[in-house]
Amino acid sequence: MNYPQIILNKGKEFSMQRRHPWVFSGAIAKKDANLQDGDLVEVYSNKNEFLAIGYYAGGSIAVRIISFEKTTIDEQFWFEKINKAYLYRKHLSILNENTNVCRLFFGEGDGVPGLILDYYDGHVVLQAHSYGVYLQKENIVKAIQSTLGSSLKSIYDKSAETLSKHFSGQTTNGFLVGCPEEIIVKENKHVFKIDFINGQKTGFFIDQRDNRKMLAEYCKDKTVLNTFSYTGGFSVYAAAAGAKSVHSVDVSEPAIRLCDQNIELNKCHNHESFAVDTFEFFKDKKDTYDVIVLDPPAFAKSRDSKHNAVIGYKRLNTLAMKLIKANGIIFTFSCSGVVDKMLFYNTITSAALESGRNIKILHYLYQPADHPVTPYFPEGEYLKGMVLWVE
Repeated sequence: MNYPQIILNKGKEFSMQRRHPWVFSGAIAKKDANLQDGDLVEVYSNKNEFLAIGYYAGGSIAVRIISFEKTTIDEQFWFEKINKAYLYRKHLSILNENTNVCRLFFGEGDGVPGLILDYYDGHVVLQAHSYGVYLQKENIVKAIQSTLGSSLKSIYDKSAETLSKHFSGQTTNGFLVGCPEEIIVKENKHVFKIDFINGQKTGFFIDQRDNRKMLAEYCKDKTVLNTFSYTGGFSVYAAAAGAKSVHSVDVSEPAIRLCDQNIELNKCHNHESFAVDTFEFFKDKKDTYDVIVLDPPAFAKSRDSKHNAVIGYKRLNTLAMKLIKANGIIFTFSCSGVVDKMLFYNTITSAALESGRNIKILHYLYQPADHPVTPYFPEGEYLKGMVLWVE
């Protein structure tokens, strides 16, 4: 099948030849005047060489690439994409007898910018982050059904929050397959209640699975503070690992209620939660905690807000470094894609200098293998973290 063509300016084909999945608007020499957001297009060099197929959008990222081969974008195409992503996770045994939750499809990392699929013990939450993906929803649903077969329990579309405001009136969240039920999943033997209908993102921060497991190694007989705790992922691991006490802090009361339920589900009793702003909570907590987790929401969602984000990360980390007990451990993270590894490292260095404490870096932390990063799209490495020793 032939799709409308986009012709690039001379020299702008090199990033495509290196398999980068974005075409910026400034790279385009010619395009069809009637193109609409979400339309499938073929991208060509200025020498009329075929480069890729993607979907068009009117913003600064004009085309997001879904195939570097000339093909038809149909139900079979989507099955091959989603089944390949599933088999990758199956080969790595990410889903196993102790864990039945994972990211099933991760945007550019799995070859389709804007498509997120999260798997919760047979329930799949679909998020389209671009209108081009959303228009392919029917084929995507069929591909999920073909891939998962009888293990599929439901598919819930939660794209209303992730599509741009321009399209927000054209979609509502809801079940595409199956119907609602109470969902309790298992991660590294711990159990969690998931509310993907009302919760943030798709209901659980799946990307911290490996880092939660590492935290548990540092918590036995320690006093632990989990800030921006959401539904208590880090808190459950810390409490189950034998922490002396665990405090969960989040400004959202519904998140704290779900956190408390997860603590009860795991039969942990050494826990207390606080529905309060983290910076307010910090005010009188000097020398209270042996271990502090700093996992804030993305302080920067665009390059324009990067400077303010760095100030926020520095302030948060400086406070924690000043307050933590001697020989304490800090797990600190940034999930802001526009704050890269080096900028985050430099921000933590600035916080360490301002705190006046001696700091050692024990580990660098990243997103897990079900959030894959390719060498063609290093921007996909959005989660970065460090484990710090504070003398």
